[in-house]
Amino acid sequence: MSTLTERAEHAQPGSPRPVEVADGYSAGRTLPLRVELVRQLKRRRTMVMGGILFALPLVLLIAFQVGGSPGEGNNRVNLMDTATASGANFAAVNLFAAAGFLLVIPVALFCGDTVASEASWSSLRYLLAAPVPRARLLWSKLVVGLTLSLAALVLLPVVALAVGTAAYGWGPLELPTGGELATGAATQALVITVAYIFVSQLVTAGMAFWLSTRTDAPLGAVGGAVGLTIVGNVLDSVTALGDWRHFLPAHWQYAWLDVVRPQPEYTDMIQGVSVSITYALVLFALAFRGFGRKDVVS
Repeated sequence: MSTLTERAEHAQPGSPRPVEVADGYSAGRTLPLRVELVRQLKRRRTMVMGGILFALPLVLLIAFQVGGSPGEGNNRVNLMDTATASGANFAAVNLFAAAGFLLVIPVALFCGDTVASEASWSSLRYLLAAPVPRARLLWSKLVVGLTLSLAALVLLPVVALAVGTAAYGWGPLELPTGGELATGAATQALVITVAYIFVSQLVTAGMAFWLSTRTDAPLGAVGGAVGLTIVGNVLDSVTALGDWRHFLPAHWQYAWLDVVRPQPEYTDMIQGVSVSITYALVLFALAFRGFGRKDVVS
């Protein structure tokens, strides 16, 4: 029996030509997530980024050991001043120090390098000729990119919590304004913080992923997403914009600090989540729509 079967043997006159596919072929089984995940984990940039995030808590620990207690000489009390109070405080300070810029880089890298790198290697057209449907290819790339981004965001506080606990002991999360959160409440606050930062970074992920489908240069996609994120932070600092800043995802990036208080507040976090998800969905939709119509020659 022939290894090829026709999808439409009795096509009506004037209908599109029947498409021949191999027996057993299923579009949903092409480019499995496991295969794509293993490919991305083995890449050097993944290992380098993991090493950087792993090293950051150690760098801060050395800085505190060399420079003395945090907050010395400051007139204002902030979260950084409580870094050496406990392991939970040290983990929260690492998130505070990295959320503004450092955590943007792995998200932009894992989501922006994924499709553009295939195009730069001239392997994208061969994947599509396998045949891997375009929507399936983008879906696999996006899911793996977001998974690695979440893993990067989780790695930092986990390592920081371990390093901080070893250096300063396990204890409640001391608040800069006075009071403390018990270990259970502190753990919950850290989990909520990581989840919120991940959702807020979906805008960067969406921008990087969209640019990745528009260019054959991975650096352009990653750099473009990071650059636009920086522009958003700059615009948010322009107080003359007034309420227009509320439409900027950067305006809500530190709303998670409302959780690290005796009475948590979620109003700003809800606003930030809604803004981030809205922008992200639009950007992801643009990526799928544009790539579906793109003439892939790389």
